[in-house]
Amino acid sequence: MDIKEKINEMVEKVKGDPSLMDQFQKDPVKTVEKILGVDLPDDIVKKVADGVKAKISADQVSDIAGSLKKLF
Repeated sequence: MDIKEKINEMVEKVKGDPSLMDQFQKDPVKTVEKILGVDLPDDIVKKVADGVKAKISADQVSDIAGSLKKLF
């Protein structure tokens, strides 16, 4: 399993589905397990969930920065 690829797939799924985003914000580990459809050790799932959180945060910062550039 390519973790980076899975993180990118999950980011797209979570960002594209508001109810999934809500679930992810409440319980990222369970949501990642649900999306993957595979039962993995909690430490692996937590790393993937942390990667998804980081990617979503980075994307949001990038979107905000892009919006600010349009103002100037």
